[in-house]
Amino acid sequence: MTVVIDYGAGNLRSVENALKMVGAEFRVTEKPEEVYAADKVIFPGVGEASSSMKKLIKGGLDKALKDFAVSGKPFLGICLGCQIILDRSEEAETPCLGIIPGNVRLFPSGLGLKVPHMGWNSLHLEKPDPLFHGIPEGADFYFVHSYYPQPRDSETLLATCTYGLPFSAGFRKGNVYGFQFHPEKSGPYGLTLLRNFIALKEPESC
Repeated sequence: MTVVIDYGAGNLRSVENALKMVGAEFRVTEKPEEVYAADKVIFPGVGEASSSMKKLIKGGLDKALKDFAVSGKPFLGICLGCQIILDRSEEAETPCLGIIPGNVRLFPSGLGLKVPHMGWNSLHLEKPDPLFHGIPEGADFYFVHSYYPQPRDSETLLATCTYGLPFSAGFRKGNVYGFQFHPEKSGPYGLTLLRNFIALKEPESC
């Protein structure tokens, strides 16, 4: 069973609808014990890093997510969920989960672009991955974010995007994936990525 984490960070309805469209069996939960029992975890989110971390810690989900990440089972972080699996966010200087080494940066001023980065943008696929099966180079995905993830190890990069500067739009360390865009709002290619994740067995080492 796939578990979708509910920690009060944004509306989960679009994630639920997308998973129904790809035929996934899933449960939305805020209970750590259901995370431990899951076969896969999807960790979405929209909102602010500091308040979200406080909610995760209060509910015991921080430990459950970190333990799940080392289980070898597939783990997918989306948007805010992709950011706070790293070590630290510049948003309110927030210590995060530290599942993958790296930091979350604010888009710098002076780029001549609006922040947040909001709308469709194309991906550059840095390396093949099972989650990209059926997704071509340059495919468009939907973004809404003012901060971007910066994993420490460049070998974890799966996809990059450019908005004033190039940034990590997707990364992976072993069984743990993070995507800054919203696959659940990204049309057919987003559904393809989610379908690939649901079909995923235990990933090979990154």
